[in-house]
Amino acid sequence: MPGSKAPKGLYAARKLRLKRLKFRWSLREFRVRMMRLKERYDPLEGAPMARGIVIEKVGIESRQPNSALRKCVRVQLVKNGKVVTAFVPWDGGVTFIDEHDEVIIEGIGGTRGKSMGDLPGVRYKVIAVNGVSLKELLKGKKQKPIR
Repeated sequence: MPGSKAPKGLYAARKLRLKRLKFRWSLREFRVRMMRLKERYDPLEGAPMARGIVIEKVGIESRQPNSALRKCVRVQLVKNGKVVTAFVPWDGGVTFIDEHDEVIIEGIGGTRGKSMGDLPGVRYKVIAVNGVSLKELLKGKKQKPIR
């Protein structure tokens, strides 16, 4: 490899490592992780899931070319009081959720932690209501506890 810019030789390891680190700062994922941006700006503060109280049920219009009212809920997080919008998955899932219910939300799985599909500005989805999985409620395997 004549003309290669990478240092070679017996004592080149430090130089190679520093060169690699300098390059990694140009990668978005590395920068976000090193500067801890997710912990600072994410309402969940870097956690995979969060508990919250349902404030209201809302229908959010889907983006073009689709046309639908996607069932969502406004949730106030217990840990920091921030209010986020969470999508309620599955057909009839919103019937199991009432105002002032306790729900657990997680990321919806869009690219780079953003919203998914035709839902504008919705980054989270509901996975449990009052400590019971939403999927179990829909299948009829479990009953929603009365609080």
